Amino acid sequence: MNFVKRAGTSLRARKSKAAALLAVFVVLCTLLLGGFLLQGTTARQEAEVQRRVGVDVTVRGEGLTRHLADRLGGSERVHRYNPVLSLRAGARGFAPLRSEGGGSDGAGAGDGEQPAVALNGVRDFGLLLPFSYGSARITVGRGVAPEDADRDVVVVEERLAARNGLAPGDTLRLASADGERTVSATVVGVFRDPAPDPARWTPSYELPGNLLYVPVRTAERLGAGASDVREAVFRIGAPEQAEGLHSAAERLLGGGDFDFRVNDKAYRDQVRPVQRVGAFAELIVWLVAVAGALILGLVVLSQTRERREELGVLLSMGERKWKLVGQLVVEVAAVAVPAVFLAVLIGRVAGGPAGDALLPRAADGPAAHPGTAPAPVEPPQLRAGAVDVGRVAGIALGISLVATVVPGVGILRLHPRSILANDT
Repeated sequence: MNFVKRAGTSLRARKSKAAALLAVFVVLCTLLLGGFLLQGTTARQEAEVQRRVGVDVTVRGEGLTRHLADRLGGSERVHRYNPVLSLRAGARGFAPLRSEGGGSDGAGAGDGEQPAVALNGVRDFGLLLPFSYGSARITVGRGVAPEDADRDVVVVEERLAARNGLAPGDTLRLASADGERTVSATVVGVFRDPAPDPARWTPSYELPGNLLYVPVRTAERLGAGASDVREAVFRIGAPEQAEGLHSAAERLLGGGDFDFRVNDKAYRDQVRPVQRVGAFAELIVWLVAVAGALILGLVVLSQTRERREELGVLLSMGERKWKLVGQLVVEVAAVAVPAVFLAVLIGRVAGGPAGDALLPRAADGPAAHPGTAPAPVEPPQLRAGAVDVGRVAGIALGISLVATVVPGVGILRLHPRSILANDT
């Protein structure tokens, strides 16, 4: 009889032992699948943290211009970047806020008086520290985005907006410090700065309500051309990438003296719990694979000893020893295959609760615009994919092969006369 058919007959004749072997395999496959699902989910969570939170690197130094910041921001390790160019400007056609008390400062800059407002030329509003940490927020409209690089837009503080009746869509005219150049900018947003007005007299450009945000190129047109930016913030995926960015900054800045600061606290606070779960999942996979091979090896070895008479009869009938080993492999593999599908069904049922219990809940996602309410993040769930099922099936079949071939070495040493003589 063909040894494959004989394996099927043997399984039908030993239903109770086959069921026990199936139960062992279901437990092993379920644990393996759970380990792979945890690994895959934690990897996706870590990638999401890299994309959403990331690590902010702040570069300050002489000779750092917008063009150099653009070149450094073009690096493959940089996800987002934001140079900040600070200057003063004059007001045309609107009234800046004024400090109570003595002192004087002009409303414009064309007649020798001090500029009236402060400008911050930026590229990406979401990387500004006051807005990313929530101390300041957009109340109406939006902030400056990378798409505004070639547009003349402006974001104003709500106190200045209230005094002049400004809203998104209105136009502000800004003058350079020497009064020779003017720019008409469209208001796209209004923000709230929690800083109170100073109690004593302060120049108008230092009042928190007179701070305006415009694109960097708009600020350059009102300034002295391509002047040095105050700082540039670069968001990278992980702290390990900071060294490469530092080397690139050194090359661009000519190795001069510059300040390079890495802020990875938010990243580590969210990534470390995910990495711990990932390491735990990897440990589960290794332990289950090794323990499964040992347990099934002992089970098969025990069954082999119980079937010595059967094996002796087959050997005395001229059956080859490798076919006997092949029969055991087929029997165990035939039990392993349905165990994989049962493990998948268990994983679908228990995936949601297991994900809630084992995986750390990520913080809320980024807001649609800086300073607005953050978008909710879906809780992590364990979902079995074709790749995960394939890996479990491969390991399960590998375990069945090891668990049968190793005890099967003993079959190769069997002699039918000695087996039958001992049994009689």
